[in-house]
Amino acid sequence: MSRNLLLSKYVSEFLSPKIILGLDVALSVLASGIALFPGLFLFETSHITLPEAIVWLGGSLLFSIVSMLFFRTYKVIVRHTTLRDLANYVITFIVKDALLLALMWPLGWVDLAIFVALAVDVVLSMFFIICIRLFMVMVFDSYRSRKGEFKHQQRVLVYGTNDKSVASITRFQNSPNYKVVGFLSNNPHERNMKLQEYPVFVFADEEEFSTLIKNLSINAILFSSETDAQSETNGLIPICSKDGLKTLITPTVDEVIDGRIMKSKIREVKIEDLLGRPEIKINMDAIKDYFKDKVVMVTGAAGSIGSELCRQLAGFGIKQLVLFDNAETPMHNLRLELEARFPRLDFVPVIGSVRHIARLDYAFRRWRPQVVFHAAAYKHVPLMEENPCEAVFANVFGSRSVADKCLEYKVDMMVMISTDKAVNPTNIMGCSKRLAEIYVQSLGLAMEQGKIKGNTKFVTTRFGNVLGSNGSVIPRFREQIQNGGPVTVTHPDITRFFMTIPEACRLVMEAATMSTGNQIFVFDMGESVKIADLAKRMIKLAGLKLGEDIEIEYTGLRPGEKLYEEVLANAEDTEPTSHDRIRIAKVREYNYEDAVRACDKLEEFSKQVRIPEMVQLMKRIVPEFKSKNSVFEIYDKIEPDEDSDILKLR
Repeated sequence: MSRNLLLSKYVSEFLSPKIILGLDVALSVLASGIALFPGLFLFETSHITLPEAIVWLGGSLLFSIVSMLFFRTYKVIVRHTTLRDLANYVITFIVKDALLLALMWPLGWVDLAIFVALAVDVVLSMFFIICIRLFMVMVFDSYRSRKGEFKHQQRVLVYGTNDKSVASITRFQNSPNYKVVGFLSNNPHERNMKLQEYPVFVFADEEEFSTLIKNLSINAILFSSETDAQSETNGLIPICSKDGLKTLITPTVDEVIDGRIMKSKIREVKIEDLLGRPEIKINMDAIKDYFKDKVVMVTGAAGSIGSELCRQLAGFGIKQLVLFDNAETPMHNLRLELEARFPRLDFVPVIGSVRHIARLDYAFRRWRPQVVFHAAAYKHVPLMEENPCEAVFANVFGSRSVADKCLEYKVDMMVMISTDKAVNPTNIMGCSKRLAEIYVQSLGLAMEQGKIKGNTKFVTTRFGNVLGSNGSVIPRFREQIQNGGPVTVTHPDITRFFMTIPEACRLVMEAATMSTGNQIFVFDMGESVKIADLAKRMIKLAGLKLGEDIEIEYTGLRPGEKLYEEVLANAEDTEPTSHDRIRIAKVREYNYEDAVRACDKLEEFSKQVRIPEMVQLMKRIVPEFKSKNSVFEIYDKIEPDEDSDILKLR
């Protein structure tokens, strides 16, 4: 057998828990045997007969096994042994010797020599355990070095000296991809310090930092939290970009798969980490309890929001997940991801459109979902301004079809994903989402009033832009920067509200669990972000200089685009909930019969591509819909005939 095969066998078999238990027991018994001799030499009156020695060693064998099994010392991975694990061994050996004493006492074999032997036994046992573990770690590291695992490691400095930074050292000290060299600090009082035997390197300015990086051959800086990364947005991170260093971050552990906590892999710092707003916290336990053992359907499952909903639902112990989407390739990619990440998840990918009633009916009839998340929609404002009939057909008729099927098949709850653009809409897309809200809410009101039979809870959630979604501004800016620019911004003063896709999805599920039905929930998005400032920050993070290396080009507002998005969660237009970032919108109530007639007419116009009639009807139904920078502004100047209004407000 070759040397490499022997080393491989050593790592895979010799370090198994059973072998570790056997080795530890053998060392413990050996220590007990040696511990008998000091008493014989120190005390002339002491004598240990052969029967006593046999009972002593037999008891050591038995009680070593019992105590190690009880304290589960053999479960500790040798190369990850900590001081806490060693303390556990001390307790284990004390318990073993206490049991030995209890065995010897009734036999009358206890004297001063035995007490000395017990003390020596604990010390020797710990000495042997520490020595054998150091030897194992040395052999393990030698094996990995022979395999070349360290040859391509990136040399990393961990930013900061707080508890999270120290924990990062422990987490990555055996990583095959990263070699932690030490800590990085700008605190002069920490110069020449050491933490866990790693030096703390202190820098006072950019020149000293660059010299330090060069001398240590550093490849990357590791941040242990988003807060640390945000604190260096305008300091260390741009310098790293300029010097060609990677900036890495250790994401938080918030993912549970098949009952196992999965640690997120180290990744590069992204602009999403640096927007300066702490992540919104929610009660994940209550959400998991609500969705556990339920059949859940997600429409638009392959989209940005829909796919993240699926990822989070997959970890909640749901009975079955039905993925409904008409995009073939994204659905295929999502299927492969779920199969790899959640092998025990029972999920069904269904290709279909919410505009196709027969296909929608088949999915509801076949899998009988208990909860439906309706995320399927057309969302791009300029594109829908150019294709208004498709926006109405998908967003209004499609949402109506999903809501009707939820009622027909007795779904417990339907959660519709809406948008901040439905508030005082200035474009076709926003108005189409407001119309979908109107229909769903009027259907819920009709149930409450006893006009329609059913028990489905209808919940609507509104939020703004999500970071990193398909077609959003950050991926677009990143691509433009990589191509050398220019970075295109529509207007110098345009602002938007942002949140990350995961926290948006968690808020959606939180709102669903707190809803009593027929409510529109809005999310506090924090402070708005000026898009031009976002572009400048991304350029700086890329190590480029605005005006020298790359330019920003202002292209003008696009059709239907607002300069400022509406504030969703102000106190005047909303009511509070138990969550400080979730509020209930105060909106007008619409009569269900009127809503049905309006949707019927909109469906007719959209199918026949009768754009003028359709847009004028949309503006009569939603009187706050005033087009901006759009060809449809002409219809805002036409006074509607009151007798021709299809929809009456209550």
